[in-house]
Amino acid sequence: MKLVLSLVFFFSIVLGSYSQSKDFILVKRGGNQKTQLRYYPGENITYKSKKLGYFVTDQIVSLDTDYIYLTENILNPSDILELDIRNKDPRNRTLQNLTALFLGAGGILLTVEAVNSVYQQDRLRIDEGVAITSGILVGTGLALLPLRYKTFKNTSGYGIQIIIMRLE
Repeated sequence: MKLVLSLVFFFSIVLGSYSQSKDFILVKRGGNQKTQLRYYPGENITYKSKKLGYFVTDQIVSLDTDYIYLTENILNPSDILELDIRNKDPRNRTLQNLTALFLGAGGILLTVEAVNSVYQQDRLRIDEGVAITSGILVGTGLALLPLRYKTFKNTSGYGIQIIIMRLE
């Protein structure tokens, strides 16, 4: 029993130290923790570089102190003009969920009122208050659609940094 416990303890320490030695690319817009994004090796990154005038999606293979090695390119962080963060930024998921919540609530409210009026009165009749409330909910959902964060421009003082966390 002691041998099993010691082996489990040893492997948990080894795996724990290995998981803490990850290299990543840190994208910062300010000092706030919520405005930071991390890209790890193996993840896809969509960027626009100084050499290309359009966005390219590539997979990060490895990182060095000065360069980002991708499957089809080698980049210096200062060469990156913009990053597409639509799928990466967690704040976009919150805005997407709020949009879906408002649109769904408005649609469900209108549907329930229609079904309820057909069931009780044998004809389709939507109450004015329910129609206004449903319209406000759907309008709020539609207004939230364009508010998502789309790109990160590498113009701030913090910019894009490569963080190397290897135990050497």
